[in-house]
Amino acid sequence: MALDKLDFIVLGTLLLAVVAYFGKDFIFAGKEDGTSAGFTISNVGGKSRNIVETLKKNNKNCIILYGSQTGTAEDYSNKLSKDLSSRFGLKILVGDLSDFDYENLNEVPEDVLVFFVLATYGEGEPTDDAVEFFDYLENEADDLSNLKYSIFGLGNTTYEFYNEMAKKCETKLTEFNAESFAPMGLGDDGVGTLDEDFLKWKDDVIENLRNNLNFEEHEMKFEPSFELTEDLTLTFDDENVSLGEPDKSYLDSSKDLTKGPFNHSHPYLAPITLTKEIFNSKERFCVHAEFDLSNTNLRYTTGDHLAVWPSNSNYNIDNFVKCFGLEGKLDYIFHLKALDSTVSIPFPSPTTYGAVLRHYLEISGPISRQFFSSIASFAPTEEIKAYAMKLGNDKNLFAKEIHHYKYNIADALLKISGGKVWDKVPFVFIIESISHLQPRYYSISSSSLSEKTSIHITAVVESESLENRLITGVTTNLLKFIEIEQNNKTEKPIVTYDLNGPRDKYSKFKLPVHVRRSTFKLPSNPKTPVICIGPGTGVAPFRGFIRERVAIKKSSNVELGKTLLFYGCRNSKEDFLYKEEWPEYSKSLGDSFELFTAFSRETKEKVYVQDRILENSKTIAQLIKDGAFIYVCGDASRMARDVQKSIATIIANDRDIPIERAADIVRSLKTQNRYQEDVW
Repeated sequence: MALDKLDFIVLGTLLLAVVAYFGKDFIFAGKEDGTSAGFTISNVGGKSRNIVETLKKNNKNCIILYGSQTGTAEDYSNKLSKDLSSRFGLKILVGDLSDFDYENLNEVPEDVLVFFVLATYGEGEPTDDAVEFFDYLENEADDLSNLKYSIFGLGNTTYEFYNEMAKKCETKLTEFNAESFAPMGLGDDGVGTLDEDFLKWKDDVIENLRNNLNFEEHEMKFEPSFELTEDLTLTFDDENVSLGEPDKSYLDSSKDLTKGPFNHSHPYLAPITLTKEIFNSKERFCVHAEFDLSNTNLRYTTGDHLAVWPSNSNYNIDNFVKCFGLEGKLDYIFHLKALDSTVSIPFPSPTTYGAVLRHYLEISGPISRQFFSSIASFAPTEEIKAYAMKLGNDKNLFAKEIHHYKYNIADALLKISGGKVWDKVPFVFIIESISHLQPRYYSISSSSLSEKTSIHITAVVESESLENRLITGVTTNLLKFIEIEQNNKTEKPIVTYDLNGPRDKYSKFKLPVHVRRSTFKLPSNPKTPVICIGPGTGVAPFRGFIRERVAIKKSSNVELGKTLLFYGCRNSKEDFLYKEEWPEYSKSLGDSFELFTAFSRETKEKVYVQDRILENSKTIAQLIKDGAFIYVCGDASRMARDVQKSIATIIANDRDIPIERAADIVRSLKTQNRYQEDVW
């Protein structure tokens, strides 16, 4: 039978669909517009999802694969790459785990070294970019005896499943006969030793390469991955020049920026419709901010996190410019060209020096010990160079002279140079050696049921003065400055920012954001009781939880399980967050909601949430027997540990069992997701 015109159209459509389906990995393999948060795989040159093909095509003999949620694992991977390349001449491919497929991992040549730098997210889960890799290890991998590998894990001992991803990777690789050439390293952010843990592991790696694998070590020398060329022919008006836009899509006026997908490489520019100060204090501040989603398809569910993309303050930019002698250069436009086809440009190019410092580099964070060793060769004098090298190699001296005083990069370098400018440092070195400015994550304090197109966050403003220096949180001070300006206040901000943003895109109080999905969720059955423990801004997600239960009751009048909230702060008159809201929730929820408060500075003996928990032992023990879910949010170093001990004590006393057995029960509750933590 002959085919008519409609048949051909249908067949053509089906053919295109088949091609699109089977070619999706190739078509959509790259990140949005080829940009990323660091020096990862490029969308040009040797890019391929076939890991073996990429290694061979680009003549690489080492690969560093990272799973990163907030950018730290990525940053360590780039630092490791620069160090090993300089010391041993290794030709290194650095890649996000999501950049590759792994069905032919068993074909990686035996002379290729493989590093895994793996963060653990939440309660022992892989980072978003590592999900498919771990699925491969658990369900598809077989013999991997060809692999020579080493692993560094980023974890937090506050969590039950400390460094679970690194440990799981090590177990699986061992099971499949892969060979470890250097011991696994485990970094602990819970006790603040992550940086030193990484350096110790890296030293072990270097020692094994030198002594066991007989690699020849060279004198360390900076070898740039990029070529920087200034361009006097371009102006700010040129639509191809980035002035700090999050990615290249923001430079294309024809693109609809209200539609997603929105993620860590492409944010939504959200209007901030309301900000208010919710502390009653002259020294400490906390901002409640509401972001409008009504003009976009971006959505969230209660318990998720909002990632806010910040910029650097004028104060920190001025200090950095002074340190490196960049006065007069901020408006210069330059091109950045990758010298290796497997390395991507870390931000849109061409751009300006000023845009890089304001929007792309983490210039206000703490300096690492490794940074001193790498920048020493550009020191203003030989004496300063020698001291920088000493700081880079002496852990105790670094802790005493630098870490103790909370210096950022500019502060530290000006301190050790006695104010002498570091104008010999190439800007390419600065770009490659300083971490990319990362989004900051905040627990969402609204409910997706009651606030469908609005996201609320709650942020304590971080600032202190030390040695006549300001030490400020990047995003919290930005939010405070917006709060002052939006509400036309006369008070003086701690630091100021450019609120208009590149090409005035952030004017009228907008900020780039994206939503990070979380496992920190209410039980699916609203009849299940919940015990929420969140002092300080740890109460933020529980405000969302309780608003959720209020919305459920209003819409369905369903019988709700008991909700206990344990909240603590310093003083009921100064920093009692959402003080006026809790009675309203109590009216709506009736006897199903109870609030227990602990004000640590109102009584002679300090009272904390863990004390209130123990005071209500019988109620909590019964709720646990009734299947209650326990949620803890806030400080990881002390509060979360003390709360866990209190819960274990309650179980031990109620069931007349040893505390060790009760601790096992708490761990079991975590495994069942009935005890969840969102701590930092």
